Amino acid sequence: MSFNKVAVLGLGKVGHLAAELLTEAGFLVTGIDAREVQAAPFATKVVDLKNTDGLKDILKHQDAVLSCLPYHLNIGVSTVAHALGLHYFDLTEDVPTTKHIRELSKTAKGIMAPQCGLAPGFVGIVGAHLAEQFEKVRSIRLRVGALPQNPTGLLGYAFNWSPEGVVNEYLNDCEVIEEGVLKTVSAMEWNETIYIDGMQLEAFTTSGGLGTMCETYSDKIENLDYKTMRYPGHVKLMNFFFHELLMRENRAEAGRILTNAKPPVDEDVVYVHVAAEGWQGGQLRRKEFVRSYYPIEIGGKHRTAIAWTTSASVVAVIEMVKAGKLPQQGFLKQEEIPLTPYLETRTGNYYNVGHRSRHA
Repeated sequence: MSFNKVAVLGLGKVGHLAAELLTEAGFLVTGIDAREVQAAPFATKVVDLKNTDGLKDILKHQDAVLSCLPYHLNIGVSTVAHALGLHYFDLTEDVPTTKHIRELSKTAKGIMAPQCGLAPGFVGIVGAHLAEQFEKVRSIRLRVGALPQNPTGLLGYAFNWSPEGVVNEYLNDCEVIEEGVLKTVSAMEWNETIYIDGMQLEAFTTSGGLGTMCETYSDKIENLDYKTMRYPGHVKLMNFFFHELLMRENRAEAGRILTNAKPPVDEDVVYVHVAAEGWQGGQLRRKEFVRSYYPIEIGGKHRTAIAWTTSASVVAVIEMVKAGKLPQQGFLKQEEIPLTPYLETRTGNYYNVGHRSRHA
């Protein structure tokens, strides 16, 4: 199917940058938001994004849609995209939303590709790349932390990502594979210590980061899990906030309180620690992919690490679909995306040039 016109829904930091990157990559982009956006290098329209009928009228002239909206709007958006026969991409980490999109994909005319961000998304691509280097894989461990470079206070955090998404990840149950058995475990548990570039971090279970990997590696692996990394002491305070103060019973209010206390910062860092163990040539080996991604300049503007790593990930996938390097129809699992051609795309190359040591 023809594939050049892409509608980007939600023009916050991530969505606006994704639209810019798609424009640079040669796509004809229409940015859509509930508010007016000034001086964008692509066409924009103001639309009530909760009105699926109005959205259908706007999207019927597009070839693909990228949703950078909060996860709870993506069921409606993906349903409209499916009805119109469009390619669909999003950044959701929400498991029920992904299950809905998976069901739609069975009768889709285009590709249905949720979870194309950083985690789930990029880290799953990396994890699968490491695992395929073994004759038999024993474990895959994915760790990601989007953090302020200069933390303050006891939490050591800033809400550079959607508060709705973070609260969801901290409270929803997590799929893991442990000793070959698929299990569901609570979030904010299984604490461990990790060092990256000499920086001590804590890691703990959070939901959604594995995407569809448990299904893919079921009966093939002993251990598979995803954890979020934070500065030490964070998870203890979050357990107190959500469980002892019962803020888990009011997620929207919890998000407002946390964002008000810890607003976004410009100087952030994204830590990625992916490790796989398995047998190679009869020997048990371990392979690691460890990176620190910092803000960079794109299009003459300062871009936070979480914004560009998330935007670049989904745009790289869209480039690969257009180039015929990925399926054109059905459901796309992130772990099925080959890492090397992904990093060779115009936008995926930012992952090659955007990492450095914090001592550099």
